Amino acid sequence: MSFFEILRFAVRGITVNKLRSALTMLGVLIGVGAVILLVAVGNGSAKQITDRIAALGSNTLTVQSTARGGSSSDAITVPTALALKDPVLAPDARSVSPVVNASATITYQGADHQVSQFVGTYPSYLGASNTSVATGAAFSDSDLAQGRRVVLIGQTVAAELFPGTDPLGAQVTVGGALYTVVGVLAEKGSATGFQDANDVAIAPLTAVQQTLTGYGAVNSVLVEATGPDRVDDAQAQIATILDQRLKVAPAASGAVAGGAVARGGAAAGRAQGTPYRIQNAAQLLQTQTETADTFTVLLGAVAGISLLVGGIGITNIMLVTVTERTREIGIRKALGAPRRVILTQFLAEATMLSLVGGGLGVLAALAGSHFTIVGVKPVVVPSSIALALGVSVAIGLFFGSVPASRAAGLRPIDALRYE
Repeated sequence: MSFFEILRFAVRGITVNKLRSALTMLGVLIGVGAVILLVAVGNGSAKQITDRIAALGSNTLTVQSTARGGSSSDAITVPTALALKDPVLAPDARSVSPVVNASATITYQGADHQVSQFVGTYPSYLGASNTSVATGAAFSDSDLAQGRRVVLIGQTVAAELFPGTDPLGAQVTVGGALYTVVGVLAEKGSATGFQDANDVAIAPLTAVQQTLTGYGAVNSVLVEATGPDRVDDAQAQIATILDQRLKVAPAASGAVAGGAVARGGAAAGRAQGTPYRIQNAAQLLQTQTETADTFTVLLGAVAGISLLVGGIGITNIMLVTVTERTREIGIRKALGAPRRVILTQFLAEATMLSLVGGGLGVLAALAGSHFTIVGVKPVVVPSSIALALGVSVAIGLFFGSVPASRAAGLRPIDALRYE
């Protein structure tokens, strides 16, 4: 019997019980589809994180205080932040932008919107963070100096408060104070699934401190280096200035000098005990990428369990099939069918079930990847498809080997006597 004839017998064996075969393939379909789709969700999450970090700029540094309480002497204030813009001590720092954040409700003509990020900062923040203005104009140094209550709103805020109307020139209420909308920010990359990048409002630091946060410590300082290749140098220069301003003990400073900063930012933050932490985009990207990779592997492993369950279903159905066709096996063996033909036929049936189920699972996963899942747009990679299909075929061969061996090992006389 040729291999083609063996395959033809296998196809006929599968199509005899269509419903049972379909239910068996359904288990593999779910397993393969789950593996591909959940890995795609993990990849999509990683891509969104990468896009968000890239949007911040590859040559930026973020300085945050590790001191507890805004009134602490170790807290970073506006004068401390502005000291970082020293052309002599920090020649590689192009711009310095103190940042305060507040969660505020913006009200316009009776409509309220809770904005997740109400940012008070300097005009240089827009360039450093790759934030552009789509319509209107950014606020200026004069607005900052005068404490003018002007605000730039993100696309989400504009859509919520000004549907179908032009927000430019409108006066909105924030924390009981009136702000004038002077611009709408360009749309940023998609959300991470946890926070909308376009649900933001940016205003002059002085105005936000006056109306929302008070004149205490700033939340962070965004520093733009003169170039991507100068980030490490800028980081070291900033650390030196902060050590001087915050009077960091020599032991702690020495630990830092031999640590993250001096090594060009190998670690995400400063040594323990220092009152501040410096992060650059590359460090943040590396940390987030490692986290996302772990998340992806975990999702794939969980989905792989359902694929294993599908394989067990194949074994169960094939054992039932062998039992039902015992007399047929006996007749074929009595007519001279060798052991390998019987073995190959049942292995082919099990493999076909898993392969067709896997193929349908791929189609289901590709269809599902067009939808957003828990705020994440899945990103399907060809390697996950090839891996899932390969594993499904391997599962068919592995789990089909037991019933195929049982069928091939039957003695003709015993098989013919089977009732």
